[in-house]
Amino acid sequence: MRQTLLALALCLSATAAFAQDANTAQAPAAAPPATAPADAAAPAPVPQAVAPAPTNPPMTGPRVLISTSMGDITLQLDSARAPKSVANMLRYVKDKHYDGTAFYRVAKGFVIQMGSFDANGKGRSIHPGGLALEANNGLSNLRGSVAMGRAEAPDSATAEFYINLADNTPLDHKADDPGNTTGYAVFGEVVSGMDVVDAIGNVPVGDNGPMPGQAPVTPVIVKKVTLLK
Repeated sequence: MRQTLLALALCLSATAAFAQDANTAQAPAAAPPATAPADAAAPAPVPQAVAPAPTNPPMTGPRVLISTSMGDITLQLDSARAPKSVANMLRYVKDKHYDGTAFYRVAKGFVIQMGSFDANGKGRSIHPGGLALEANNGLSNLRGSVAMGRAEAPDSATAEFYINLADNTPLDHKADDPGNTTGYAVFGEVVSGMDVVDAIGNVPVGDNGPMPGQAPVTPVIVKKVTLLK
């Protein structure tokens, strides 16, 4: 079981490296502008169109409250576009699986992750079988969105999920995949407590956890996860 959970986290870690590499590519240097004659009138600046920031469509479904040692986070789940992922999370919430666990992974500028490990790195039992991947649902891994972690196999998610600290579109379903074999399934978003998410994303990290180099030095405890009525 522990190997399966670590595989979920490690698969996402490899994708993090891919996203980091993509973000470090440098744009080519622009050529210097031609020098205009001293008596030439300066041309009027041409307004540049600003592309709107990407957003996910409105999400419909239940809300859950994650009470942590650093504050509360409220998630809006999308049972219309990711019904299996939402039902899966709610099953673990009903079982109180998340209560007393921890945010065991903080990947700076990328994601924070929780699921089945407590503050001492001890794993919890998970339901047998994997969850069918729902990455091809029109939702994107944008800042504040919530998605299922998984191993290499598409239908391998269990209880682990992560919150995106930035727009991580390399984690999305690939356009050339007609089915559901690529990407990580977004199933909700943070609607309150993004300041808490950012604070968790900035805590000092070390090696004392299932993800060496990404484990909070001071554990971030998940006190309770509650379904809001």
